[in-house]
Parts: sequence; C-alpha cells; structure tokens
Amino acid sequence: MVRRPSFLTRLLAAPARLPARFTSRLHDERVAAWLGMALGVSFLSAFATGLISHFMQHPPGWAQWPSRPVNLYRVTQGVHVIGGLATVPLLLAKLWTVYPKLWQWPPVRSALHGARRALMFVLVGGALFQFVTGVLNIAYWYAFPFLFTTAHYWTAYIVIGALLIHAADEWSKVRRTVMTRPQDAVGRRAFLLTVAGASGVITAVTVGEAFSPLARPAVLAPRRPGTGPQGLPVNKSAAAAGVTAAARDPAWRLTVTGRVRRDVVLTLDGLRALPQHPARLPIACVEGWSADADWRGVRLRDLLALAGAAGDARVRVESLQNFGIYRTSRVDPEHWHDPLTLLALDLGGEPLDLDHGHPCRLIAPNRPGVMQTKWVHRLVVL
Repeated sequence: MVRRPSFLTRLLAAPARLPARFTSRLHDERVAAWLGMALGVSFLSAFATGLISHFMQHPPGWAQWPSRPVNLYRVTQGVHVIGGLATVPLLLAKLWTVYPKLWQWPPVRSALHGARRALMFVLVGGALFQFVTGVLNIAYWYAFPFLFTTAHYWTAYIVIGALLIHAADEWSKVRRTVMTRPQDAVGRRAFLLTVAGASGVITAVTVGEAFSPLARPAVLAPRRPGTGPQGLPVNKSAAAAGVTAAARDPAWRLTVTGRVRRDVVLTLDGLRALPQHPARLPIACVEGWSADADWRGVRLRDLLALAGAAGDARVRVESLQNFGIYRTSRVDPEHWHDPLTLLALDLGGEPLDLDHGHPCRLIAPNRPGVMQTKWVHRLVVL
C-alpha cells in the first residue's frame, strides 16, 4: 500500500502563494524596502527622544540633566511628537504594501517561518499601539485604563527590539532589492512621493505648536503659542487641579524647610520684597507644544541661600494641588544654581494668572512642562 502524505505534510510542503487579487506592482519588495528604511530612521529617532523625555521626568539617582541649553527639551520633545505624527503615513503605507503577505498560504511553513511571523505580529502590534495611544495622548483623550507614560515607555523597548531583529534578518534582502534597478519605477516613485508629501503636510500643520511663526496653519496642534491666559497655553487649570480657593487665600505662605539652617516662611508681599529677576524661558510640554514667555520672580538659589541650604542639596517643590503624580517635582543642584531658575510671580509684566500658577510657580530652563510646578507653597531641601 502507498500511504498518501498527511494534510499537514502537504500544507508545509506547498509553495507560498498570494491570492490573485494582490496584483499591484506596489506590493513589492522594493517599495517595502524604502518604506522600511524610512520607518527605521523614524522609529529610532522617536525612541531616542522618548528616552530623553522619560529620563528627564523620572531621572535615576545617579543622573543630573543639565540646565543648558535652555531649549534642549523643547527641541527633542518637539521632534518626538511632531516626527511621530509625520511617521503615521509611512507606517500605513508600509502596512498596505506588505499586507498581502499576511494572506500567504500556508500561513506557517516551518518553525523559522513561524518565529518570523510571530516577530512581525509583535512589531506591527506594538507600532500600532504606540501610534494610537500617542495620538490619543496629545489629544488629551485617555480612552484607556492604563497609565499612558508607563505603557508607552515599556512598549517602546519591545518595538525597538523587534525592529532591530527584523532589520538584521531582512538586511541582505533589502540591500539586494535597493541596489537592483527596477524596470518600471514611475508608479513606485509616485507612490513614495505621495507618502512623503503626506508626512510633509502633517508636519506643516503641526509644527506651529512649537515654532511660533507657523502657529496659524497648525490646525492639528492641540495647543498653539499665544492662545491662553496672558498669551500662554494651559494644560491644567486651577479649577481642574482643585486649588482655586487655596491659591486665592490671603493667608498663603511659602515655606522653605528640610535640611536647612533655618526655616523661611514668606508671604506674597515678602516674596515681592526680595530681589526680582527676569528670565525668558519656554514652557515645553510632553505633548510636543511649547511657547516662549517673559517671567519675573525670585531666583531659587537666593531663597535657598536665605535658608542656608547646602550647595549640593536637592529640592522637592510642592504644589497646593493635593492629587496627581506631578503635584511635586525635584530640582537638582545643576538647575537651582542656574540664575534662570525662578519662583516666578509675574508673566508678561503682570501678576501670574491663577491658571498659570498664582501666587507663584517654578520656571527653570530645559525642563518638561509637567515639572514646572504651579501653585507652589513649600520647598523641602533634601
């Protein structure tokens, strides 16, 4: 008797084939290779700038970020968010180009092929998760039950790891494909230029959130320079933070305490009686928007010197806000020694608006906006 091969054996031995409907010449390796290289650059840029943002907000004990250049965080976070949005057309075009491979038959031809498909599932799923949650975050629509920053941070490592393995596995094929001169390149070139144009349009209608001269066409920006109380955008109002009554209380006091030679307690008039200094600094938000402003107030180093704090001390700045993970922030010596670091009392030549942190707020160079603590009432020297 001659035994026929089993169905599984015939399935694994069958050559991979695509359904007949995938006939467009744009579903080819050359288009996928060029899009893949562009995506690789974009992903690595987003990963690097995202790490800067994360470690600025959650610095390890051994690291101290510099206070100069003043606009470092503004630039890196702008590149992270605006560049990330511009990557969306690249990702969609790449998925459209390669999706016929998802319908290959048989779906798994060997253990190695199965591992590669599992890797692609992780890479594509992780990339879509990062972009979808990132867009929802900058739109301030938290339609998910988890903490965005934690999920976004750890998923980034998974995506980059999968990307590097995929790039190493495909590099010889990509190199061979790119070096081969195609017979009919007109349609491919037009497709790639269209994708690049879509990325350019997204950049043009978003970049104004960080670059004031282009603020008018920034129709996709959640915040625009010049829009808000005293001409400066606001993410969280005093009402949303639950501090309206406490911030307006005439009995408000600023206390400097902790590892100091003497506690210092000052009224708002007492703060204004100290030497006042100007600083032109941006508010640079994690959502990518930023705007310059003219601040005036007391240098933080002068207050700490008045209390007798050690030169290598760290300072915890506490807000009147009673909830939220950013109700306090830490200021390292590199920053509080900088003459531009202020407890600001005025913005644009006027007393701080309540939504901008009245009676006083922290403003310092090269810090994320969530760490520019508003409604300050206590400094604890650590």
